[in-house]
Amino acid sequence: MKQEVVPVQIRGILPANSGVALFVGNDEKVFVIQVEHNMGAVIGMALRGTPKDRPLTHDLIGHVFQGFGIAVERVVITELRNSTYFARLILKQENELGQKLVELDARPSDCLAIAAASRRPVYVARRLFDEVEDMTEVLARLNEQREKDGDDDDSEDSGTEPT
Repeated sequence: MKQEVVPVQIRGILPANSGVALFVGNDEKVFVIQVEHNMGAVIGMALRGTPKDRPLTHDLIGHVFQGFGIAVERVVITELRNSTYFARLILKQENELGQKLVELDARPSDCLAIAAASRRPVYVARRLFDEVEDMTEVLARLNEQREKDGDDDDSEDSGTEPT
């Protein structure tokens, strides 16, 4: 799947009525992807490097990849259809015979959790990035309000992550 992409990162995590709002973007634009509450918590823990007593599902997937000599190359959020985002997980396996790239269809929340846990880059298809609503000002207002309220807690339940 070759297409022009834009590098992005998770700029904020905020509780929302139906789960968690992930603010994804760069200095040009930020947009929101809604995810389930548990996925928001998992992504927040991965971004902060929070130690866990036992591996979560995304940690297990990372261990399986490692066991088979597979590395997460990157994540690409590809499209928005009927209010649902789609993404691709790009994996690379190298051995004595060469290297193989594999693209897997996956939920953006799973891709973002895996990318955060493995510290791998996230991209958005340029076409999608150009069409999503810019939420940069909303994120800035939320961060300002958080600072004004004196909220220094970095948990996903208290406001946005530092950008």
